[in-house]
Amino acid sequence: MPVAVLGRPSLGRWRLIDGIRWRVRTGAPWRDLPSEYGPWQTVYGLFRRWQRDGTWPELLTRLQVRADAAGLITWEVNVDSTICRVHQHAAGARRDGQAQNEPPGGTRTEPDDHGLGRSRGGFTTKIHLACEQGQRPLSLLVTPGQRGDSPQFAAVLEGIRVPPTGPSPCPAAASAGRQGVLLPR
Repeated sequence: MPVAVLGRPSLGRWRLIDGIRWRVRTGAPWRDLPSEYGPWQTVYGLFRRWQRDGTWPELLTRLQVRADAAGLITWEVNVDSTICRVHQHAAGARRDGQAQNEPPGGTRTEPDDHGLGRSRGGFTTKIHLACEQGQRPLSLLVTPGQRGDSPQFAAVLEGIRVPPTGPSPCPAAASAGRQGVLLPR
């Protein structure tokens, strides 16, 4: 089995990362992970470990910094949201996350409502996303489905954590939803 050389992951680690990518892209259950990526428990373990220690947000920030340094980020930001209906089995989830068999983890604290709420469509979650003109995501915020878009606009913009490498430290303009409201710097 290859070993890590000069701080690079071994081929085994790349196989696990490819398994995580496959699972996230397809949305399949962890147990249905093809055997070519290794045991699903090992792949899931790496995913959760990196989720708990903040590796995923750090990787995203590093990729965004590289894209900004290469001039690939256009600092005109669009913010919009969408509502996602919650899976029917989520209604029976424990309210106290720490009482679960595997408590929620990560770099951010879990909100009491877990981003679940009631709206006209039933049990829903709302995803607020800020993207730049090249369609690269810059910030994501998950709220309960009944939350309005306007009150979350500032929070989504404040969530942009790309350390500026170019001349523009903040968005040149931002638009919200379909209305196309522009906010100058």
